[in-house]
Amino acid sequence: MMSFWTRRQKMGWAALLMGMSVLLSRFMGLFRDKVISYLFGATQESDLYFAAFVIPDFINYLLAGGYFSITLIPLLTDYFREGEESGWQFFSCIFTWVTLAITGLTILSAVFAPRLAQIAAPGLNPEAWGRLAYFLRIILPAQICFLLGSCLMALLYLRKQFFVPALVPIIYNLAIIAGGVLLRAGGMEGFCWGVLVGAFLGNLCLPYLALRQGGDLQLRFALRHPGLKRFAVLALPLMIGQSIVVLDEQLVRIFGSLAGTGAISWLNYARRIMLVPVGIVAQAAGVASYPFLADLVARKEFQQFNRTLNITLRNTLLLLIPLSLWMIVIAKPTVLVIFQQGHFGVEDTRQTALMLRVFLAAVFCWGFQQILGRAFYAHQDTLTPALLGTVTTLASIPMFYFAAHSLQSTGVALASALSIALYSVVLSLWWGHRFSKEAFAGLGKAIFQVTALSLAAALPAVAITEYGFTGWQAHPYLAALLAIAISGLCFFLVFGLLSGVLVPSLVRPFLEKTGPLGRRFLR
Repeated sequence: MMSFWTRRQKMGWAALLMGMSVLLSRFMGLFRDKVISYLFGATQESDLYFAAFVIPDFINYLLAGGYFSITLIPLLTDYFREGEESGWQFFSCIFTWVTLAITGLTILSAVFAPRLAQIAAPGLNPEAWGRLAYFLRIILPAQICFLLGSCLMALLYLRKQFFVPALVPIIYNLAIIAGGVLLRAGGMEGFCWGVLVGAFLGNLCLPYLALRQGGDLQLRFALRHPGLKRFAVLALPLMIGQSIVVLDEQLVRIFGSLAGTGAISWLNYARRIMLVPVGIVAQAAGVASYPFLADLVARKEFQQFNRTLNITLRNTLLLLIPLSLWMIVIAKPTVLVIFQQGHFGVEDTRQTALMLRVFLAAVFCWGFQQILGRAFYAHQDTLTPALLGTVTTLASIPMFYFAAHSLQSTGVALASALSIALYSVVLSLWWGHRFSKEAFAGLGKAIFQVTALSLAAALPAVAITEYGFTGWQAHPYLAALLAIAISGLCFFLVFGLLSGVLVPSLVRPFLEKTGPLGRRFLR
């Protein structure tokens, strides 16, 4: 078992392993939210739990926690090429400063938790702010585990060892679910304790043990290293420049608090479902491809870099567009099956499904920026995405505010989708200006083709979902499951047949990987 922890994976296997991990963790996240919706529905108690992540997540983003692996990998690559001693000296220095910074910020935030609660959810009342501050003080220390764990996982990614990073989110979700169920008598407090325990065991202890198993973990206290300034130059833009991508969830929660009781919960449940295809396809492809893109830049093989980036973008979009369109069709039965039970009622299902459709319309933009953003980081350019992200975020805040007041929770979802679309456009325009348009060769045509085929395949799927089970009111869950299954079979069968006949080159790379059956289908 331990040897498998330290086994290296190639890019294809890495993408598959991370994809399976994200798939499982996303479904576990949905199950976790299912437990929350069953026990507490879309109420103030659930709103408080989701709002409790606004400040801790912002601290994580402020220290570029979500990008530590991305920032560290190119630098670690350079220093470890100089020698093991050089690499460990640099890593120890970064690890020391991260520990000091996140510990100090966590203590400071816990002291001012009552005031921070009002900032996180301005639409709540004083009594709710008090309970939110209590939740904050439980969740805040988890950020220490997240940040230090990100540093350790950068080493695993550098070594192309993806098994432990794939296991981390699964342990984290299991701990949250266990804490919430076992301590449910205390309301959402049990889920908060689950967050803390899951972060400690999964995000911190597991990577540490995996590196110790490798036998060469050499951590020491160090405050000085020549590479510290170089790291600061790369990380500072990510700390100062808050991208709409990392702040989107927080903006949804903050402005969702202005849309009435239950709005934060509806938005969170819908967003959770939307992120399933993003995680399975885009996040897995981005995480798996990034070490290889960074390595190509280090070796100055820019032509191969552009080809790899183009293939990754094309394959990601060709999977996300049909998948998201089908999910728009089945939004209502999906929400019904996952959440409508216990304290989560019919009106909650209707509201959540409406927001889910809005979120899903921008899924392909989420996938696009996930890949393209990592292409910038592979070039050790963290400033450009940070600046563009900051500008997009500032431009989006008024849109969130007016949308929340005019269209309530649906307006917040719409503002989120438009913000991500705007960021993707700005990022791609600047990439073409700064680097090369070769990475986008043929993408426009491929997107048009796959969208047209997906819309054609959606027509019979809509008919099945909307009219196929109208007389099944006595069996709503069975009707919803059948609608999802039959519409999905119909959608992808029609999509596959049309693609194979009209545009075989579109699906050829995927079908050829399925072996003789796929090649026979092409013929």
